[in-house]
Amino acid sequence: MAGSWREFWNRDSAIYVNDRHRTLHYAGLAEEVAALVPHRRASVLDHGCGEALAAERVAAACARLHLCDGAPRVRAALDARFAGNDRVSVLAPEDLPALADASLDLVVANSLVQYLDAAEFEACLVLWRRKLARDGRLILADIIPPDLSALADARALLAFGHRGGFLAAALAGLARTALSDYRTLRRSLGLSRYGEAEMLARLAAAGFAARRLPRNLGHNQARMAFEARPPA
Repeated sequence: MAGSWREFWNRDSAIYVNDRHRTLHYAGLAEEVAALVPHRRASVLDHGCGEALAAERVAAACARLHLCDGAPRVRAALDARFAGNDRVSVLAPEDLPALADASLDLVVANSLVQYLDAAEFEACLVLWRRKLARDGRLILADIIPPDLSALADARALLAFGHRGGFLAAALAGLARTALSDYRTLRRSLGLSRYGEAEMLARLAAAGFAARRLPRNLGHNQARMAFEARPPA
């Protein structure tokens, strides 16, 4: 049994109920991230990228795509997929400080912050602020509000399953998740949650001008997304 979130993500998990769920999740996310890329010469960091099954779509929209994940198993698969592609680099979190300061036009951290404790999140904010170009943009997405229930997350998954044609698998997957390591870790380690005002205050304290975006990335619109920029 995994004893940390990094160990959990370093092996197969019950988060995706079937291959269709996984494929649709990453395809939709890639389209949304690609739409955020400011120009074709941009350098982009996807921090906490996961399997990034549709990362080719993002790479086609920019000049350089850095895929960063904490799980060695995930990075090995990404390395194999993008071997020989000089527009894509695969990085561990400990590699990020070596990126040139002020070199990134876009940083996306989707479904990452909830797995970081307060000190880890603060360290990431400092790092992102240093690596962003003066006119760069940080997108934090899938932020969990303090009062969001697991039932609301389940309803969002079922709605996604209905739209995507995997509703039966989503129902079965929810039952599996209830018995999985994910539920155990969620109880023991918890997930970091932030209200809108608290997140904006944290971003301001880290030197960003920030706002909440009208919609979250991905299917769960009960969660939040924020845009942060270095001040003009």
